[in-house]
Amino acid sequence: MKKYYITTPIYYVNDKPHIGHAYTTILADTLSRFRNIIGEESFFLTGLDEHGLKVQQAAEKNQVTPEVHCDQMAPAFIELWEKLNINYSDFIRTTEKRHTKIVQNILNQVHKNGDIYQDEYEGWYSISEERFITEKEVESGLFGEVKKIKEKNYFFKMSKYQSELIKKIESGELSIQPKSRKNEVLGFLKQDLSDLCISRPKSRLEWGIEIPFDKDYVTYVWFDALINYISAPKYSEDNNTFDLHWPADVHLIGKDILITHSVYWPTMLMSLNLPLPKAIFAHGWWLTDEKKMSKSLGNIINPLMLIDEFGVDSVRYYLMSEMVLGLDATFSMDSFVKKYNSDLANDLGNLVSRVCTLISNNFDDKMPNYKSKDSDLSKSFNAIDMKQHLDHFQMDSLLHKIMNFVRSVNGYMEKNQPWKLVKEDKEAAGHILYHAAESLRVAAIMLSPVMPEKSKEILIALGATASKLDWGALKPGDKISKGDPIFPRIVQ
Repeated sequence: MKKYYITTPIYYVNDKPHIGHAYTTILADTLSRFRNIIGEESFFLTGLDEHGLKVQQAAEKNQVTPEVHCDQMAPAFIELWEKLNINYSDFIRTTEKRHTKIVQNILNQVHKNGDIYQDEYEGWYSISEERFITEKEVESGLFGEVKKIKEKNYFFKMSKYQSELIKKIESGELSIQPKSRKNEVLGFLKQDLSDLCISRPKSRLEWGIEIPFDKDYVTYVWFDALINYISAPKYSEDNNTFDLHWPADVHLIGKDILITHSVYWPTMLMSLNLPLPKAIFAHGWWLTDEKKMSKSLGNIINPLMLIDEFGVDSVRYYLMSEMVLGLDATFSMDSFVKKYNSDLANDLGNLVSRVCTLISNNFDDKMPNYKSKDSDLSKSFNAIDMKQHLDHFQMDSLLHKIMNFVRSVNGYMEKNQPWKLVKEDKEAAGHILYHAAESLRVAAIMLSPVMPEKSKEILIALGATASKLDWGALKPGDKISKGDPIFPRIVQ
């Protein structure tokens, strides 16, 4: 059975990871965990892009070899993913032999197909983007340091697949989301499409994968990096493994690398006669005061600092619930504290403490019995269609639905007042508290992709042993426990 295959971009190692990297990776991790919860087996790939001019320059600046530089940078990403509780299936580095070998196989294959040719090119080259740019792009002033270069290089016949790619996007065979990004790509494709320069002479750039049919050149970074999505599942080496994964169900990317993923990558796959990914989703940027977080502006918020102070699960919850996928979102400490106190400390944390305390005090620390397994709460739970939200990448609205369910449990408690009812009808109060506790159990499981550790704490407090999303799994008589508040309120 095919796995649900999710990828992040592979991150460039010229600098340490920041909140942009963290957001995409948490998003992929959360989607992967949700897919597993609804009964699908997911495969989640992330990794590092370690070749190119910027890596070579960063290494020279630090007076080390590019290989040493990459080996020094990689742990920063791996350690952050551990701290963020990222449960990836595979982590690929483009300097690994398994990747290099497949890139060279693909270069030979595309060359034999007649889709690679050599030509001399003269034009403007962007140092930061590591690509040739048009006169119009130079005039825009958005590309920093540029210089005129004339040299021989190898080119991929990207233009050959232009009209076919347009048809695949318009038909939905390749789904580009949100719709605004699909329109952006189609607008780009309805202009003249240049062929793609896929090499650099070793005289200018040594740090790259050698072109197998010309030892004087290395592969241009995009024709190397994008291939990670099929080199990890062993394209051309293990057909059974590859067919279990490909096509990817979704490539999660930032909107700044939309064209490379929606134009370069699909045309490369067409040349290889491979299916296109099912979806490419370009999310927005995290802003502070309406400005993109960037090193040059000095406004990058270090996610490690947030984690150390407020806990990894609360940071994950904020990032997943606050950004509408596809749009930009603005970070502020005020909005973080407000979201934490409202959703986590008040709505969820207080409810857990309240239910567990009432059961502990009135039912000898044991889960009470119920009159029937059905209630208003079980009906509300059954109405949550997780798969529909996931299929449309509506992470924020899914979390909103789950938290509305939690709020409905608070409403159920206020309406039935089991703390009063227990004095008059203990059996009826037990029924109310059982359904409130069972609601918390399923809510914790539904929230576990976003908050894996805190969800475990809730399940332990409830004495829950079942982790399936079937209503009624709590067993009367099972021991519950009261502990410290799961989400202590933040006082400013």
